[in-house]
Amino acid sequence: MKDLNLVPTFLWCLLLFPLHKAVANGVTPEETKQLRDEVREMFYHAFDGYMEHAFPLDELRPLTCEGEDTLGGYALTLIDSLDTLALLGDRERFTASVEWIGKNLRFDINKTVSIFETTIRVLGGLLSAHLIASDYATGMRIPSYDNELLDLAEDLARRLLPAFDTPTGIPFGSVNLKYGVDEHESKITSTAGGGTLTLEFGVLSRLTNDPTLLLLMEPLVYPDLQSQLIENFNANSPGSKISFPLAVRIDVRRSGCHFFEQVTKNAVRGLWARRSKLNLVGAHINVFTGEWTQKDAGIGTSIDSFYEYLLKAYLLFGDEEYLFIFQEAYSAAMHYLYNDPWYVEVNMDSAAIVWPLFNSLQAFWPGLQVLAGDIDPAIRTHTAFFSVWKRYGFTPEGFNLATLSVQHGQKSYPLRPELIESTYWLYKATRNPRYLDAGRDIVASLQYGARCPCGYCHISDVEFHKREDHMESFFLAETVKYLWLLFDLAVGPDNLVENGPYKYIFSTEGHLLPATPQISLLQEHCSYLGAYCNRDSLKEEPNASDKSADSQETNGSRVSEGWVRTRFPLDSSSFEASPVSGLIKGLCPGLTHAQKYGISYLASVDTPHEDNSAKQKDVVVKSQAIVVVSDQISNQSLSGDGNDNNVKESTEREPESDPSQS
Repeated sequence: MKDLNLVPTFLWCLLLFPLHKAVANGVTPEETKQLRDEVREMFYHAFDGYMEHAFPLDELRPLTCEGEDTLGGYALTLIDSLDTLALLGDRERFTASVEWIGKNLRFDINKTVSIFETTIRVLGGLLSAHLIASDYATGMRIPSYDNELLDLAEDLARRLLPAFDTPTGIPFGSVNLKYGVDEHESKITSTAGGGTLTLEFGVLSRLTNDPTLLLLMEPLVYPDLQSQLIENFNANSPGSKISFPLAVRIDVRRSGCHFFEQVTKNAVRGLWARRSKLNLVGAHINVFTGEWTQKDAGIGTSIDSFYEYLLKAYLLFGDEEYLFIFQEAYSAAMHYLYNDPWYVEVNMDSAAIVWPLFNSLQAFWPGLQVLAGDIDPAIRTHTAFFSVWKRYGFTPEGFNLATLSVQHGQKSYPLRPELIESTYWLYKATRNPRYLDAGRDIVASLQYGARCPCGYCHISDVEFHKREDHMESFFLAETVKYLWLLFDLAVGPDNLVENGPYKYIFSTEGHLLPATPQISLLQEHCSYLGAYCNRDSLKEEPNASDKSADSQETNGSRVSEGWVRTRFPLDSSSFEASPVSGLIKGLCPGLTHAQKYGISYLASVDTPHEDNSAKQKDVVVKSQAIVVVSDQISNQSLSGDGNDNNVKESTEREPESDPSQS
């Protein structure tokens, strides 16, 4: 594995300088237009089916043409579809949908909902649609619109806040929208569930700028005023009570940030501070004790979008703390998880392979690598992942890399978008015609295997193409959106993303978040600015990342065409001593970059000897050949060099139910 110190400058070139137009050898220009129009028809087949047979319930049952409430009972699919309607230029339906939601949607309901799913689907959908409907520059502004969706988004976010009231800052997995966190709520959550909230909450902070959420720096300094602010917040936010411990952890007075953004950033810090010495994070964690309850590290189920939001939060907000964490986390993932071209799951402490599995949620990774500028491994991995699709017509939830077969209990394909997302980004980056061919194959599979009378069905078994009577809202929010963008880009783009007034970051639900000056150029520094300075104990043993980073403060930032471009050479000698010390928070002399931002590794203090297993370096199999899956079972090594010891047969287990699997 190579040591990578990525600064995603490739993204700027990708977004700011259009590349030459090309179409695939196998896909003629005329066929490309037909495919784009076919995908548009796919969207309306599913959207019209939902509106006619399921609305205002959450989701459609496309086989029986009925509806069902699956998340909160608030027209989930309509909210998730809003920015796709705008992207397709459907002013009439976009306007009608926004107006209905503004008049009818309320969150004062006795429903316990997933923090993760509600944030990425509902909060993200409302914010994206608000930013489109309120801005003349998008070409989709609604004259009668008066911030109704933004008001709903703020109300919803306040109702989610009680979930963050934990000792670690990592939120509970679920919360009741009317009564807060139930006393019997599980204290176990996934890494993705706790670390994939920063984009939506960060955008909301920048749009609302609510001064009532500015809390105090230290409770012992301003106890009366802090108590008054908390009392006022609770009085104005029925069902969203926060307590004294949550308030004192939010150091927003010095940083200039607001509550929504800060609680989600603290959750990321809480997860990263508990990483292993290898800079790996596990899959599930106890939000009260901070102990990992599942130590399998990977890039798929339960962890995937944690990596995604680290990079995207930096790209959208220009906050270099996210970039620093992403660089460390990405380097560790490529070193310990990457078995070229596949990725495996390992123990986060020892890096021993525990789960040689390709799961469908990993398929987002090549697209993320495009944003990071690491194209070559993205191309090889996409080729491998797509070979699984070619073999079955869909990607199963789990594909065993030891047996080269569908993993027992993970045979379904719930219309996931991740492989299509990566296909779009790789075509955007390379204009290689193979990605249009891949898109055509995906359209054919969906049309012939998943199309149902009123929409598109889950595939319950990819080997026999059995259908299930359910259609997730993300099919309209992401799956068809990325397909349509792929072919529209090839034809000659004429849409909000490619030709609009702003550069857009896609949320993990595919919602469009624009880099407007209000969102991206607001120079907020949401950091702890160091922990308490202790003059007698500044020689803390750093983590591996702290030693190797040669950290320093950012230098050389500049703004160009709406994006913050930043390079930060890492050199700890550039730190200046803070004018404050002792019991006041501020920059402490001699701190590394990670220590300065409060994200230092939390090592166990009762282990005097080194963990030999953590020191063992994986023998990584590297090969120039890409191993793909053919229709015939193969016993060859996955990396193509005959070494079978690096990928072991895993014990069969059922996939865990996890809120991050969307």
